[in-house]
Amino acid sequence: MNRWFPSPPLSIALLTVWLLLNQSLAPAHLLLGTFLAVVVPLLSRPLRPLAPVPFRKPVVMARLLASSLVEIVRSCFNVSRIILFTKPKGLNSQFIRVPLDLKNPHGLALLSCLINSTPGTVWVEILPGTHDLALHVFDLHDEQWWIDTIKTRYEQPLIEIFDY
Repeated sequence: MNRWFPSPPLSIALLTVWLLLNQSLAPAHLLLGTFLAVVVPLLSRPLRPLAPVPFRKPVVMARLLASSLVEIVRSCFNVSRIILFTKPKGLNSQFIRVPLDLKNPHGLALLSCLINSTPGTVWVEILPGTHDLALHVFDLHDEQWWIDTIKTRYEQPLIEIFDY
């Protein structure tokens, strides 16, 4: 089974999306969707350097995603306000270093997605040798607040989910 279905959740998601996009349960759509749901994961298997991790701690993941959504909306309003009403000389755009304890590549990828989805922040790189995150902040007022926020609001739940 694992040979033909390297990632059953991906196959189920592909079939579901295919049927939703076509808005049909016709046999032809079911057949083509099932074919794609089997073939796409097989063809994309060499592109996945690591095996998928089992989904753990759904409550922690839901809480993380909910707090991230709140932060994204809040940052969207703040960045819009800054762009519309602040003079360019009033900006304090800076790079900061955030020491990371998270080591799991899947957790780091999700942390990168969350940070880059938040307006006003950009994940630059993991600095070689130190495992510090180089982060660009559009309008920095308190560096320690950013470090604490990333460590407690994002990194700790991800460690709980991925580093076991």
